[in-house]
Amino acid sequence: MTTLDVVKRNKPDPSAEELAAKELVRMAAEQGLSLTGPDGLLKQFTKTVLETALNEEMTEHLGHEKHHADPGREASNVRNGSRPKTVLTEGTGHVQIEVPRDREGTFEPQIVKKHQRRLGGVDEMVLSLYAHGLTTGEISAHFAQIYGAQVSKETISRITEKVSEEMASWSSRPLDAVYAAIFIDAIVVKIRDGQVANRPIYAAIGVSLEGEKDILGLWAGTGGEGAKFWMSVLTDIKNRGVTDTFFLVCDGLKGLPEVVGNVWPLATVQSCIIHLIRNTFRLASKKDWDALKKDVRPIYTASSPAAARAALEELTEKWGKKYGAIIRLWESAWEEFTPFLDYDVEVRTVICSTNAIESLNARYRRAVRARGHFPTEAAALKCLYLVTRSLDPTGVGRTRWTVRWKPALNAFAITFADRWPAAETY
Repeated sequence: MTTLDVVKRNKPDPSAEELAAKELVRMAAEQGLSLTGPDGLLKQFTKTVLETALNEEMTEHLGHEKHHADPGREASNVRNGSRPKTVLTEGTGHVQIEVPRDREGTFEPQIVKKHQRRLGGVDEMVLSLYAHGLTTGEISAHFAQIYGAQVSKETISRITEKVSEEMASWSSRPLDAVYAAIFIDAIVVKIRDGQVANRPIYAAIGVSLEGEKDILGLWAGTGGEGAKFWMSVLTDIKNRGVTDTFFLVCDGLKGLPEVVGNVWPLATVQSCIIHLIRNTFRLASKKDWDALKKDVRPIYTASSPAAARAALEELTEKWGKKYGAIIRLWESAWEEFTPFLDYDVEVRTVICSTNAIESLNARYRRAVRARGHFPTEAAALKCLYLVTRSLDPTGVGRTRWTVRWKPALNAFAITFADRWPAAETY
């Protein structure tokens, strides 16, 4: 036996899918047809499969095959011809099919439901493309180019508009009573309202007492990011059921600690140390960055607030004359910078920065850059909501997040035992 014979013997039998694909390719070659395209064999095959499935559904509905009705049966309902219908499929564009009818009009097809014009996840594809920043015109062109299907901008707008009701429900849904931490930040988008202008979109992420991440909402503001508008955002979150949060982590916006204190008096405001470090280097000459990096590090890695103060005094003595603005930066942020230093490394890691919400904002910015600007505030919010909706489809990120937070939550359960809901105490 030759090596070739051994290979042939050990080769697995082709699957039903492979056999069907080979037969489809063979038929296309015999008939001189292209496999894909507006008149390709794949479209004909799709039509045949859909019509066959619909006829099988009709047989099940009536209880007998075509022309095989039992003369003695009690029911008088029979087939009554068919009606043409054009549906948009994901793989082959528009396909015209014949939908069978029954005399009594009681047949309810399932594979292609009544009034259904799109099949195979077309709506979800449109929403996904919209979430990635494509305009309705670009999505229409995409379908024409890839699938040879003419999907109007109006149709695409209707598909995306269906999300508005879902978004409204999401934005007003009840929230948990207590969150371990809430991270807040804003991004800037361009909105054409008379003329194109920069507008802030505010976002908040809550971490539940089970360690689950929850995007609490999106809010469109006016002008620049400000503490006054954050007051309305946090009040909205409170009105949806949030009575307390142990920490609120932010980028150090002026006036924000007072706003948080008005909404949740017991909450601790933690300023993001990453923002502090970035702003430190912005105020320094590049040639001094390496030396400053070594001298700033002892402040935010200190074992306690007292040790951090000692490190800041050393920084002041060495760099105060040359970079007084850096020292003032740290002094003004001190009350909101130091809280995380009272905790072990597990807690410090999860509350010392706004990285959690900055990674979300990075996804938002990607979609915003693709669009350039939005015609209305509603269009901008809808796009960002669809980005939110499409995050972490496998759930792997959510699981990783929860595992990362568990050690910190164990410490929180002890430290904040008097504020921890009794039914959920560890």
